Amino acid sequence: MPDRLRAMFCDHLSLMRGKYLPASKLKSDATRLARPNFAVHWDKDLLLDAPHTQTREGIPDMELRWAEADIRAGWEPATRVVMGDLFAADGAALPLCPRGALKRAVADWQSQGLSPKVGIELEAYAFVKADDGTLKPLDTPGGIVYGTGPFSDPTGFVDAIWWQADAAGFKLELITAEYDTPQFEFTLCFDTAVKAVDEIVLFRQMAREVALRHGVILTFLPKPIAGKGGSGMHINLSFEAASGGNALNTGAKGGPSALNDLGRGCISGWMQHHKGLAALLAPTSGSYLRLQPASLSGYWCNWGGDHRGVTVRVSEEGGAKARLEHRMADASANPYTAVAAVLQAALLGVKRGYALPEPEAGDCFDRIDAGHGVAASLAEAINDLEADRALCDAVGAALCEHHAFMKRAEVEKTKGLEGRDLTDYYIWYV
Repeated sequence: MPDRLRAMFCDHLSLMRGKYLPASKLKSDATRLARPNFAVHWDKDLLLDAPHTQTREGIPDMELRWAEADIRAGWEPATRVVMGDLFAADGAALPLCPRGALKRAVADWQSQGLSPKVGIELEAYAFVKADDGTLKPLDTPGGIVYGTGPFSDPTGFVDAIWWQADAAGFKLELITAEYDTPQFEFTLCFDTAVKAVDEIVLFRQMAREVALRHGVILTFLPKPIAGKGGSGMHINLSFEAASGGNALNTGAKGGPSALNDLGRGCISGWMQHHKGLAALLAPTSGSYLRLQPASLSGYWCNWGGDHRGVTVRVSEEGGAKARLEHRMADASANPYTAVAAVLQAALLGVKRGYALPEPEAGDCFDRIDAGHGVAASLAEAINDLEADRALCDAVGAALCEHHAFMKRAEVEKTKGLEGRDLTDYYIWYV
């Protein structure tokens, strides 16, 4: 059986779209799709006035292009996979392409002599169908935080994800059970920014598809179960200097006292653009059920050392492993857009020299130094994003304009939905 190619892109809703193509496409090539994919909403509603989609201009094509070097092993029989970049019909880069936004962010950092490296941690809950057809949390009797083995994974679906990931060449750092059950954490190894995000979006899709074959709905929604913890997408960053080596490495043990000007500049950018980042990093209505005070979620505009209550955590490892962890995002965000936004906010801090507040000294439960958090809702977060012109221009003005339009529609579509109704609106897709 000759190999086929599954060529994909990750859209504005963080959904994976693409085509199966014949073996003749297993090289640098392209395929065409309708540009107004970017006008389609969760409920398949086509929003005719979505900006930059040209939906009212004849529903023209866009082109998905990929490089042969990016084609990799897949997880279906005789199928290889690739992530591509999107271009308008006239050959210009499509401004709505999230992968393109990340590539621009990387190029902006490289113009400073630094190459971003990224490691991403994902959290997810497992659901199964109840007898009445509704979804219920997977029963994991005896499941505990950092749990491994059948008490945490009685159906074996997590084991199946591990072995399939290994066979497909994914670079797993760890899989473990999280604090709440049935919640799991999946962490992939550091890599250059675009490779790392390609890896995480493909892994996320693979994990959901493998779980589905085991009768499990694996959801990366930020807060699918009221009363239980949220699921985040933590973004870990370091920078490779042009001369080689980790540019955050000061030779010291790590933590706030070991930060150099680069690290301080990055954190100052995240503090300055904290509110504006939220709509891009936490872009669904349920995101703001997770982003709450005293929730270890990235709500507060603060930073510190080995402190899970802060939004920006400075690794205590230091040395060659020195890194910064941004903890606000959840995996309902498009990972390309989220990492691009975090990188651009950090670069604004480095270039503009924003003042850096003192590290958080409170416990972030009863005592807090931070003066503010993020918005209380997606609607308010969109306003904060639009007010942050520097961030929008850096990430991509057209992409942010489109994002705000589509997310305002989402606010209206989810108005009045709570609890299971809100979860059910998204769960089959995220």
